[in-house]
Amino acid sequence: MIDPARPLALVAGAGHLPELVAASLDRARRPFRILAVRGFTERAMRRRADAVVDLLDIPGTLRILKEWAPAAVVPAGGVTRPSPAALLNAAHAVRNRDILKSLAGGDDRLLRAVLSLLEENGHRVLGVHEVAPDLLGRLGRLGRFEPESDATLSIATGRAMLAALSPFDVGQAAVVAGERVIAVEGPEGTDRMLARARALNRKPFGRGAPAKGTVLVKLPKLGQDLRIDLPAIGPRTVRRAAEAGCAGIAIGAGHTLVIDAERTVAAADAAGLFLIGVEVAP
Repeated sequence: MIDPARPLALVAGAGHLPELVAASLDRARRPFRILAVRGFTERAMRRRADAVVDLLDIPGTLRILKEWAPAAVVPAGGVTRPSPAALLNAAHAVRNRDILKSLAGGDDRLLRAVLSLLEENGHRVLGVHEVAPDLLGRLGRLGRFEPESDATLSIATGRAMLAALSPFDVGQAAVVAGERVIAVEGPEGTDRMLARARALNRKPFGRGAPAKGTVLVKLPKLGQDLRIDLPAIGPRTVRRAAEAGCAGIAIGAGHTLVIDAERTVAAADAAGLFLIGVEVAP
């Protein structure tokens, strides 16, 4: 249990998410301070920021957080992975062996090392899902449409396949038609995977209508630290899924951010896509 009287430290990266989290905290009347990341935080959040740091200024970041003594640190928004040389210099600045070792691993491993460093310095780290649960997709139908039987099979296939891939540092999404996996998300992200699926989801040989019951399934990995990488969808995801020939989108209920929820649901309804939250395995 964190002290509700002490402010949170919202570390604002790129994109619209930090603004949404700030709005959620405002609605909940939860005190917080904003630490902006130079070159990433959007202008609106930079104007509200209490302090600005460079991405690789680890000592400076720790110094600010020590001064603030927040109840918890909440990372929100994306950043681009710096070059290995820049990361090496930053890691040496704090002489942290876990960060040095993580350079050879994937992004998940690097982010876990950063979170561990914060915790080693006495800071509790909370995920967006823990401080702004109103931003998450709920269980069941979110829009007007329900999945039909062929789409239900696609969802089951996608869930099983993503669970099997959980031990590996790959993406959290797949495009599935029945028992056929059309595309799996890699480091390129969901949008580019959907672009690949759009080209592949034609038959035969790239021609004809998309396979019936094609679904975008997006779920966290089993055991995923949601503070590191919480799955998210938004209006753009819906557009890309429609272009890829999807009949709908299935997300992990309570484990997936729905960015601009009203617009996202409206986009799904307008495109004739179902949008549904499914249970996530513990």
